[in-house]
Amino acid sequence: MTKVLEVNDLHVSFQTYGGTVKAVRGVTFDLRKGETLAIVGESGCGKSVTSQSIMRLIPEPPGSIDSGSILFKGKDLTKLKEKDLRKIRGADISMIFQDPMTALNPTLTIGDQIMEGIMQHESMSKSEAKKKALEMMNLVGIPSPESRLKQYPHQFSGGMRQRIVIAMALVCEPEVLIADEPTTALDVTIQAQILDLFRDIQEKTGVSIILITHDLGVVAQVADRVAVMYAGKVVEAGSRREIFYQPQHPYTKGLLRSIPRLDIEGEELIPIAGSPPDLFSPPQGCPFSARCEHAMEVCDRVYPYTSALSKEHHVDCWLQDSRALAAASMK
Repeated sequence: MTKVLEVNDLHVSFQTYGGTVKAVRGVTFDLRKGETLAIVGESGCGKSVTSQSIMRLIPEPPGSIDSGSILFKGKDLTKLKEKDLRKIRGADISMIFQDPMTALNPTLTIGDQIMEGIMQHESMSKSEAKKKALEMMNLVGIPSPESRLKQYPHQFSGGMRQRIVIAMALVCEPEVLIADEPTTALDVTIQAQILDLFRDIQEKTGVSIILITHDLGVVAQVADRVAVMYAGKVVEAGSRREIFYQPQHPYTKGLLRSIPRLDIEGEELIPIAGSPPDLFSPPQGCPFSARCEHAMEVCDRVYPYTSALSKEHHVDCWLQDSRALAAASMK
């Protein structure tokens, strides 16, 4: 399958009064045409920073992309000038932000905000832009779009605002859509509708989606592949089935144990003990070792190499080392 985006060994840091926060530390993944890649992990693991780095929305300073590459259509986005990035943002790569209310301008009508992207990137008249905006509102399921076009964000419900933000992101028919926690502020009924909308839009447009979330229930419904992040690193990646049914990293297993299951009666939720490491001074070895019940001496000292368990399934864990596997089989 064709790769539309490649992130290679990405490092992002922030300069603060307390020192340098190493927020993203060597993240590598790719996105293929027409698929949904979910990036999951606890708050503060670097998911949103990674997604904003792709769009080059990290404020510089205090943030900086220290090394690595982000390849889109053969161009390294980390090397482009701001004027060239503006041609890509919204047109080729779009983003849905976490809170639809803060993503919308309360002083402009919904129509003006949807048409702004069209007028910026495509040579259309205002009447043509309005027609396309109405088509997009129909696509995302906004009733009576003609009258709704003239209304303001405060006149829409939370679910409707999220649909408008999705319409704004898709109006220029991008190849890549980054959705940063798109269902966090919504109740479960509206959340299900938004997820159905993502599936419908992907079938109709073929857009590739990067879904940033901590909700594994959402991941199970829409993702094709999953990347699990911890302390600024991708510690495990694989197909949805491999991550949910054959997890190998202790952190991935801990995430799965901490969510409720309806298929097992009376099962207790087991939280992951401890706290994430301090990214002012990240650990030299595996960042999860302090919280891992299987940690060995080597885990604290050396970061594990990446073990390929299948074509899609990769994990960074010393438990996959042949010596650890041999010791486990002797018990």
